[in-house]
Amino acid sequence: MTADIIIRSNHIYSCAGEQPDTFIDGYVAIVKDRIQTVAAGEIPAELCGPATRVIDARGQTVVPGLVDPHTHLIHGGSRENELALKLKGATYLDILNMGGGILSTVKATRTATPDELKAKARQSLDQMLLHGTTSVEAKSGYGLDYNHEIKCLQLAWELNMEHPVDIISTYMGAHAIPVEYKHDPQGYIDFIINEVMPSIAADGLAEFLDVFCEEGVFSPEQARIILGAGQMLGLKLKIHADEIIPLQGAELAAEMQAVSADHLLAASDEGLQAMKEADVTAVLLPGTSFYLMLGKYAQARKMLDMGIRVALASDYNPGTCPCENLQTIMTFACFGMHMTPAEILQAMTINAAYAVDRAAQIGSLEPGKRADVVIMNAPNWDYVIYHFGINHVDKVIKNGCVVVDGTQLVYEGGDL
Repeated sequence: MTADIIIRSNHIYSCAGEQPDTFIDGYVAIVKDRIQTVAAGEIPAELCGPATRVIDARGQTVVPGLVDPHTHLIHGGSRENELALKLKGATYLDILNMGGGILSTVKATRTATPDELKAKARQSLDQMLLHGTTSVEAKSGYGLDYNHEIKCLQLAWELNMEHPVDIISTYMGAHAIPVEYKHDPQGYIDFIINEVMPSIAADGLAEFLDVFCEEGVFSPEQARIILGAGQMLGLKLKIHADEIIPLQGAELAAEMQAVSADHLLAASDEGLQAMKEADVTAVLLPGTSFYLMLGKYAQARKMLDMGIRVALASDYNPGTCPCENLQTIMTFACFGMHMTPAEILQAMTINAAYAVDRAAQIGSLEPGKRADVVIMNAPNWDYVIYHFGINHVDKVIKNGCVVVDGTQLVYEGGDL
């Protein structure tokens, strides 16, 4: 069978198996939306037909499409007004208690029209795609009532149908207690469990459920109840765990058999060991540590040495990491958490795919997987990390279609 696209390169990083830093001097053959062959050596003549597009990427670096397993994609407004407060020493929880933070974004999201929210999210997806992200998890959590949470999840569904980037949806009504339930947190928990979650599960609007388990937000006991209710409805579980103080979020993730536990700056050794034994993926968000000026990062080296599967994500959101670019996150992962380039590549491809339960479909260049490929203007992968602050992406292939070419969006509906 002839290929639709063949990529020839002397630096192909398949991210298959345990050695992501092992590259192939050869080619990737794509048929329709799938990878047909990844092999060393010259391109066999039988793969080339009259309509085959051969991309000569020698001197460039070829990697799987990047996977971003933790974002808060759909929201209204922005929070640049909080910068001055942060520089004066206000903490995340201080700003939340002033009515800012998540609650200010909830107000902006409820006020925005669906068209405004969709246009804003589309712009972010375009930026992600231009920087090499081909699949993204998107959480709700800025509506915090029935209509606006459903609205945001429906918009994510529509964008998944319309935009090249694949969107995996997560319901996160348990992101904060909205002002109307300020004095009745249990009433809000009952509301999301009994009214919102059954509707979302029945309509298939979300695949995952997430809870912000943190002091002043949702306690471990409350998070356990919410996660258990979601599990009964068939939702897969994630948890914002141990971000600011140790609250046994990692232990809870293991207990509930969550797909991932995210943040983990304050996770205990016992919690990390429990995650290892339960095969929970650790999703680390170094961009948030940088942006919040916390002076510390999650202990990636310890987790890797323990054998925990580590993924990296942007945590794109309006308040604690307004950044769509995973290449920027690579910089913080390397210099803030001392991850090697090979570990970073693994964390942003196959490990990130595990964090959204997609490792069988995406995250590596292997026959039968989706043809999600990024070609970077870099002589090798280490150079991508070494030369920071620029966009290295030249081309992006999503589901077998070239959607970024010569650093420009070329998908239907994008800027040509």
